[in-house]
Amino acid sequence: MKPVESLTEAEAVEELTRLADEITAHDIRYYQQDQPSVSDAEYDALKQRNAAIEARFPHLIRENSPSLRVGAARSEQFAPVEHGVPMLSLDNAFSDEDALEFDARVKRFLRLDEEVYYTAEPKIDGLSCSIRYEKGRLVQAATRGDGRVGEDVTANVRTIKEIPTKLEGEGWPDVIEVRGEVYLGHAEFAALNEAAAAAGQKTYANPRNAAAGSLRQIDPKITARRPLRFFAYAWGYVSAPFAETQWEALQKLKAWGFQITPQSRCVKGAEGLLAAYAAMEAERPKLGFDIDGVVYKVDRLDWQQRLGFVSRAPRWGVARKFPAQQARTVIEAIDIQVGRTGALTPVARLRPVTVGGVVVTNATLHNADEIARLDVRVGDTIVLQRAGDVIPQILRVILEERPKDAVPYEFPHVCPCPLKTDIVRETTASGAETVVRRCSGEFACPFQRINHLLHFVSRRAFDIEGLGEKQLTAFFERGWIRAPADIFRLHEKRDELLAMERMGETSVGNLLANIEARRTIGLDRFIYGLGIRHIGETTATIMARGYGSAAHFLEAMDKVAARDPEAIEELDAMDQIGDAVIEAAAAFFGEDHNRAMVQDLFAELTVLDAEKPKTDTAVAGKTVVFTGALERMTRDEAKAQAERLGAKVSGSVSRKTDIVVAGPGAGSKLKTAAELGIQVLTEDEWLEMVGSQEPTPP
Repeated sequence: MKPVESLTEAEAVEELTRLADEITAHDIRYYQQDQPSVSDAEYDALKQRNAAIEARFPHLIRENSPSLRVGAARSEQFAPVEHGVPMLSLDNAFSDEDALEFDARVKRFLRLDEEVYYTAEPKIDGLSCSIRYEKGRLVQAATRGDGRVGEDVTANVRTIKEIPTKLEGEGWPDVIEVRGEVYLGHAEFAALNEAAAAAGQKTYANPRNAAAGSLRQIDPKITARRPLRFFAYAWGYVSAPFAETQWEALQKLKAWGFQITPQSRCVKGAEGLLAAYAAMEAERPKLGFDIDGVVYKVDRLDWQQRLGFVSRAPRWGVARKFPAQQARTVIEAIDIQVGRTGALTPVARLRPVTVGGVVVTNATLHNADEIARLDVRVGDTIVLQRAGDVIPQILRVILEERPKDAVPYEFPHVCPCPLKTDIVRETTASGAETVVRRCSGEFACPFQRINHLLHFVSRRAFDIEGLGEKQLTAFFERGWIRAPADIFRLHEKRDELLAMERMGETSVGNLLANIEARRTIGLDRFIYGLGIRHIGETTATIMARGYGSAAHFLEAMDKVAARDPEAIEELDAMDQIGDAVIEAAAAFFGEDHNRAMVQDLFAELTVLDAEKPKTDTAVAGKTVVFTGALERMTRDEAKAQAERLGAKVSGSVSRKTDIVVAGPGAGSKLKTAAELGIQVLTEDEWLEMVGSQEPTPP
């Protein structure tokens, strides 16, 4: 794989698109289906490479970037529960150097000379759960879901003995969401699998999957028979403060009847972080339950609040992962998969091997360049790495064991689809080849068209239950669904649907009802569902809020495709949107067949206007640009503050800008603001304007 520092911008765009699609698929399988298909090691490697590329090319960060997302959409089997405070995940650290940098970063952000105290807690490998108590009584429990909306598992959680239905002691707030991890111990897991095997039932690959599957049972009686356990370690919404430090909060959770990890400790500074990690790594084999790392959290809660969040993770915490496990096996075949954008991904089919108690049979090889870098051949013995899930990362080939008749892998020149269309390797403006190879068939390629349709009906897009790959493929082959709008005309094929095998009155009725329910859709989902390259969920939301209505969006896109300067400037001014998104939108809407497809779809739908921004603060709805050196807060703190108050933060000054906050050293942006007659505030004037409107923390 090409080093990040050697990537061209065009290559970076290609890789970021592939990484976003690949990581999203893994998130759905892990969080929603409890059936992960990659190892922790491989997943972390994908996330790390994504982060490294984004750090080098920050203007290419996409709305669907994995760095801006947590979890996956909830399952429709359970009622939705909106979390009072989002359940976010933690950024990862993998080395002593990463831990030291975390400590240094905290002190830089807070501008501290003193040592920082942290809590160090075992990272339990289970299923995150948020449990709401009112007046001390358990009223609701939910899984993480996508971080904003989870699954209602209240009845199941009530069966877990280590979760109190009524809080003990005193001093608890009237309302509190206690958060922690549902897990299975090693002994309980072995007994559960032994009993399942004896009864001829499904066994689980590891304790995490078993815990997740047990908690997410439709029948609480089944959950009650599973020996689930729970560690509390955090909280979401609270009606009133109840502690000044993380350590104090843990002790209060324990006093109220929760189990907390006895290995947790409060430590001082970077040396304390390293010592806690070493101690827990040594204790790990003796714990009796799975942990996959150590979580570091800034202990003072007022400092946590100041540090705040960046994208999907807090600045005040990080998860230090343990090293991955390794094994050896043989590559028996290399297959090619075709993605939604036509990108071809080689997949190694492996001789089954057990790594850490899990049998793995597949591993992605990413692209032709990665195959060439590793010099992987069919028949090779290779070294795998995993840290707790299913499919490992291929680290290297053991050349001494290579069969004499093994030949270099030749990447196909035609798509494996029935059309056998040519495979192309795109080039940059300078003539350099990009990383990804694509089928040139576009929508004529069945793999691409079906994958586009699968994206359209996916959870984060139109979320149409009952239209999976099997059904879409069958309907595509019959000519019933060739474009998204055809889905909403499927009711015309009701008689034909009923004639299909395993499609009775109930299933057909449910499918058509699910389709009808999606005729009214939010603008953000409409935009995301179109499947435009580089426009993922976050970017779609930004564009929806920026344009407000579908009519404005479609009109603007036609102008962007026509290279109208004002339309391009309007899109470019939106936060986190740059050249990659602009070019993708222009290319998509510049094609007649794409515009016709969108108009045909739009005619079948009612697209709701985007949610109106907050209007109860002095800066709500205004576009703000920060420039120069801020002295009373960091740039990140200023941006977070503005967004909390409903403002939009932009990185460039344009006619759409309302306020420029200028500190010492402000340069061209301040000059542009003066030329355009935009209101300019000093940092003190900004704080005076917004200070009284900051929400009081819980």
